Amino acid sequence: MYVAAEATNPIGLPIGEVIIGAVAFAILVFVLAKFVWPQFEKAYAARTKAIEGGIAKAEEAQNAAKAALDQYNQQLAGAREEAAKIREDARAQAQAIRDDMLAKAHEETERVAASGRAQLEAQRAQIVAELRGDLGRMSVDLAGRIVGESLEDEARQRQTVERFLADLER
Repeated sequence: MYVAAEATNPIGLPIGEVIIGAVAFAILVFVLAKFVWPQFEKAYAARTKAIEGGIAKAEEAQNAAKAALDQYNQQLAGAREEAAKIREDARAQAQAIRDDMLAKAHEETERVAASGRAQLEAQRAQIVAELRGDLGRMSVDLAGRIVGESLEDEARQRQTVERFLADLER
């Protein structure tokens, strides 16, 4: 009889073992479905949520970094504009100082030149006065020798000198 049962059994195992295996498999599937798969689903959901949260945080951080970069670029542009303005102000101040110094130097040059001219004029007047006196004495002596009379009279001397100088100036 055992041989006949073997011939009708398509899997080649005793039917009792198949039933016990099927029941054990059903119990295993039930335990897995009841306890293990929900834990897998929870872990999968938590991991998905963590990844999505990380992506959201990364996007927020990227947006914040972009905003900070834009703000930095604006501040940098403002600083460059301010530096350019400061340089331009410094150039204008330097030009004003240069112009002021040139004006003062020109005024000082004019003052020194005027002082020099005045000094030269005073020396010229002094030299002319000395030369007139010397020329007057010489002309009186010479005229006295030529005329043969003494021109000791001061009024005559002065008159003769003035006439002689007037003739020279002409």
